[in-house]
Amino acid sequence: MTRRTLVLIALGAFVTTLDNTIVAAGAPSIARDLGLDLGTLQWVALGYMLPFAGLLLVAGTLIDRWGRRATLPAGLLAFGIGAAAGGLAGSVGLLVAARVLQGAAAAFLVPGLLSLLRSNLDARGRTLGAAVWTACLAAALALGPALGGLLSEYLGWAWIFFVNLPFVAAMLVLLPGTVPPGREPPGPRPAVGAMVVVTTSLVLLTAALVSVGDDPRTGVALLVAGAALGVGFVVRERRTGQRLVPADLTGNRVFAGSLAVQVLWGLGISGIVFFTPLLHQEFLGLDPVRAGLPLALVAVAVVAATPLVPWAVARFGPHRTVAAGLAVVAGGLLALAAVNHVPAVLPRVPGLVLIGAGSAFTTPLTSHALDVVAERRSGTASGLLTASRELSSALGVALIGAVLTSVRAMRLDAGASPGTALAAGYTAGLLAAAGLTLAGALLAVRALRSPAATTSSPRDKRAVP
Repeated sequence: MTRRTLVLIALGAFVTTLDNTIVAAGAPSIARDLGLDLGTLQWVALGYMLPFAGLLLVAGTLIDRWGRRATLPAGLLAFGIGAAAGGLAGSVGLLVAARVLQGAAAAFLVPGLLSLLRSNLDARGRTLGAAVWTACLAAALALGPALGGLLSEYLGWAWIFFVNLPFVAAMLVLLPGTVPPGREPPGPRPAVGAMVVVTTSLVLLTAALVSVGDDPRTGVALLVAGAALGVGFVVRERRTGQRLVPADLTGNRVFAGSLAVQVLWGLGISGIVFFTPLLHQEFLGLDPVRAGLPLALVAVAVVAATPLVPWAVARFGPHRTVAAGLAVVAGGLLALAAVNHVPAVLPRVPGLVLIGAGSAFTTPLTSHALDVVAERRSGTASGLLTASRELSSALGVALIGAVLTSVRAMRLDAGASPGTALAAGYTAGLLAAAGLTLAGALLAVRALRSPAATTSSPRDKRAVP
């Protein structure tokens, strides 16, 4: 069972993460075939990210109540149906709906598969399983744009979605011998109403960012509606006894700071990753395959720098390590902005390497956040960290997209060519991303520093509520 569990976890980690990035290089082909503008095109990515982030907060509780033997096969079937529908879609409405279905299914697959680490593996196996999960996440993030470009170029963009189906089939075969019978004792009833409110708020706020450049009135109206729902959610959380987010997590300075730092990092990076292949095709004139390949340099730099991370944490502490990593990422973004007017790939290499190397030093963020929460909250804390990562990815695409499209529109009005106007918008997006990442670095120095009482030993850390 151990080997089957590890294979199942590896496939699940890879395919659910792949769908965050594989669309990027194929986005221009989708836009041409379906006649989409830049703002509408973003919803092909956001349709996956938003339900993934919003449903994660209650998916674990629902899995416990319904049982993994029912939830995981249903989630895989829904994910596969969404992938098939996306590949067959002939309109943007059907394509975005298919992506929403995939994102909702992924929100149930991730906590369900991670729970197998606890139920199927011993301590050594859990350590190996966590390493396999992390490695597959990194591989999917690195390979996504290049694989999307390869499929778009030679088979058509529909295969960006069809490629999910072999993974789904393999996982369905592995499930019967992997998921133990029975179900966990049911926990408290999930706060479904609160989840609906906060997810709707996030969708409205994201829609506001996407539309504000083309239609400011609609953007402002959506922003007001989303903010009102967000305020209502906060008020509800303060007054109810059935909170979506436990008070002892939001009241933990280090954990709350970790969530904020992760959001700032995601806001800066995810939008750049999404729009980089588009820039490489429209401004540098690269085909879809070569447009996504430079992002693989980021992954290579992550792998190369990772062995230095434990030394840095032991020498400088997690808060300084994460802050330094974010500062290096910001430096990489600024380096890209400085050479973005040059229509060539080679001058961009140093910036991409800096982004990857700096990102490696942000990895202690998750483990440090989990070290300062009580053991009984570790599952909820993990879900919140994953949800914040997906949320920041969605909002990052929308935010950087809003900056890019606004500057691009102004340059087009001034008579610039489409490629030059896009490059100007991308440069503005890089500067915005660098600012957000630097803000995260400054916050990390202050917010991630653990009180002396919580750093004496791992046992003591777990005792902190």
